[in-house]
Amino acid sequence: MNDPTPTPSAAQSGLSENAAGGLAYITIIPAIIFLVTAPYNKSSYIRFHSWQCLFMALAWFVIDVAVMIFGSFLSFFRLLTFGLYPLISLAMLILWIMVLIKAFNGERFKLPIIGDLAAKQAGQ
Repeated sequence: MNDPTPTPSAAQSGLSENAAGGLAYITIIPAIIFLVTAPYNKSSYIRFHSWQCLFMALAWFVIDVAVMIFGSFLSFFRLLTFGLYPLISLAMLILWIMVLIKAFNGERFKLPIIGDLAAKQAGQ
């Protein structure tokens, strides 16, 4: 029997660029995988969202550490961070959901500062 040769679209994975761009935001693990494996690392759209996810996670970590440091060293900030920390976490959650939805919809939504860094890393 002669097997038909697969077309390039059939040989590629089943993920569309929109789906891969959105999945990059689920955790940093898919973002890293998309950056190092073909055919995902060839798409500037997927690279952009993967880099933006990584930079967003890094920013979230830095903000979290800064709030903890200020809250633990300065007694005035303990009370302030007690009320401020949930608001920061809620804002980051809303931001994460927003970029996730926009990536699944095929939009290249750039966050301030982070989006420019991601675009630069993605080669745009």
